[in-house]
Amino acid sequence: MNSSSEWAPRLRPGDSPGVLDIHDVSVRFGGLTALDSVSFAAAPRQVTGVIGPNGAGKTTLLNVLCGFVRPNTGKLTFGDTDLTGIRPHQLAALGIARTLQNVGLFARLTVLENVMAGATCHARAGFWPALAGLGRSDRDERTLRQRALAVLDRVGVADAADSLPGQLPFAHRKRVALARALVAQPRLLLLDEPAGGLTETELPELGQLIGNLAVEASVVVIEHRMDLMMSVCDMIAVLDFGKLIAWGTPQQVQADPAVTDAYLGAERSREREEPEPPADGLPGAGGDPPGPGGGSPGAAL
Repeated sequence: MNSSSEWAPRLRPGDSPGVLDIHDVSVRFGGLTALDSVSFAAAPRQVTGVIGPNGAGKTTLLNVLCGFVRPNTGKLTFGDTDLTGIRPHQLAALGIARTLQNVGLFARLTVLENVMAGATCHARAGFWPALAGLGRSDRDERTLRQRALAVLDRVGVADAADSLPGQLPFAHRKRVALARALVAQPRLLLLDEPAGGLTETELPELGQLIGNLAVEASVVVIEHRMDLMMSVCDMIAVLDFGKLIAWGTPQQVQADPAVTDAYLGAERSREREEPEPPADGLPGAGGDPPGPGGGSPGAAL
């Protein structure tokens, strides 16, 4: 992954990443409370992390921010924009981009075409000029192509521009999905487990890239890789059973007993659900399975 900072979001004069303010947000699915009065703010030009055990409500929160889930109570704002009733198709026009855990690329489009699709909000030609192949449409396509190639180079997969997503390893598809989000030059970037499929040696490069992106945007990251989160985040929100149990710098979060209890409690629950290891030295008698990043979640804190 190219770690240079030659490409970064470019905001229009007078534009600003803004503060993402999440105030008293609750989400209920029938009798299940997925988010319970969650409040915190993601500052501009910073990386804000959201962590927590499985089932803590992290992805639900991201879905609320993107309009896929309507909160039962609470309010969301980004700068001067009320996001509480936002619809997913309105995100790009508001300068908001998101990556998905399962990448969500178009299988029949090339890598380059997938990334170009993420920049169509910047196209000036309307539908009919594009359909007829008129001059402005051609200029738009050249501009989008150049922009897409630049961001593909930025994330280190420019050599796969003409490939189909299915021809790439999963880790490279994650990079393409990130490129598709970045090419829109968002003011708010939401990253859902960007380190999925990456090796330990690739994490520092990803962390540097995320840090560079925060120079001119608000970045919110959900991730299980604690080593990455503790190194790249300015502030971290910790969820457990839908509640915000901790908020602060990585150092403050690491030292919070409530965070340790939440992760160790999840680990103990998994241990109780697993059968006793064999006592005769057979393969598999090594104790606890590794958590994300190679260790138990508690050990990662």
